[in-house]
Amino acid sequence: MAFYNVPVNLPHAATVANRIESRVAAMEVFDNPEAEELSLLIDNLQETIGKYEGADDPPDKESEEVVEKAAVIAREIVNEIEKLNVGEDRLGQLIRNLFECLGLGKEGAEISLRAGEDPNSLLRPLE
Repeated sequence: MAFYNVPVNLPHAATVANRIESRVAAMEVFDNPEAEELSLLIDNLQETIGKYEGADDPPDKESEEVVEKAAVIAREIVNEIEKLNVGEDRLGQLIRNLFECLGLGKEGAEISLRAGEDPNSLLRPLE
């Protein structure tokens, strides 16, 4: 599967995390009482990487720790998206973008499909 291989960019990952929250809110998912876990996970993601928004990437050791923690949370977010059956193309694209910013482009290209990204989207990397 084709993927974008980009270097870690935690400032942009923080921006994408905000976009994920905005997209889920616009879809009115948070109105569902069963979405509490998704809301908590998104908050946790923002707490983990939000401080880097508008800042520089941290030193490598710190960056590696943050990437690992953020990736674990993002995987759980995708699990909740699937559980709630709220995946859709734009949300899946944002999930892919988040993983790309974490330097995990291959995983992002795969997991974004579980979050609803259209496999034929013009925004997906071409083989």
